[in-house]
Amino acid sequence: MCRHQPPCPSADSADREAAHLVAHCPEQGWSLLCNGVLLFEDTGELLPDGKIIGPRRPLDAGGVTTAA
Repeated sequence: MCRHQPPCPSADSADREAAHLVAHCPEQGWSLLCNGVLLFEDTGELLPDGKIIGPRRPLDAGGVTTAA
């Protein structure tokens, strides 16, 4: 799908998130990359072949602040 030079990483490569942005819908929380990957704001991904990559949020809750 990518027509950039040099070409963007493919959807099955480890650095697939480095591909160029094709469409962005912040109100729905997703972005489409030129390699066909749907990237979600929770860091989850949907690959063009239908494979799901789960969110990779930090496991440490130390940075979370709660209201009193």
